Amino acid sequence: MKLLLRIFITAVLVMAIAYLMKGVIVNEFTTALTVAVVLALLNFFVKPVLVLLTLPITFFTLGLFLLVINAIIILLCDEFVDGFEVSSFWTAMLFSIILSLSQSLVYQITGEAK
Repeated sequence: MKLLLRIFITAVLVMAIAYLMKGVIVNEFTTALTVAVVLALLNFFVKPVLVLLTLPITFFTLGLFLLVINAIIILLCDEFVDGFEVSSFWTAMLFSIILSLSQSLVYQITGEAK
């Protein structure tokens, strides 16, 4: 149940950010739900591999390269989900930062923090 609530919250945040941000398009709420599920799967399976492969550059940049990895995950999600479009790498980076911060805030308010 907790996982479903997190996916729903992420979907609502994806819709809200796409509405407010130029360069991100989400066609409908079911697309946002699909984006939330795909993001969860990519973060679970792909992100650890990317982090491990880029560990030296992440260490050298004091962790800032993780922002690039998050943007890559958003762009991968853009490729996998029809109806979800991100116009550029920089838009994906800003989208990932806003999504991460807003998820942290909402999870703290709802008591869903990790």
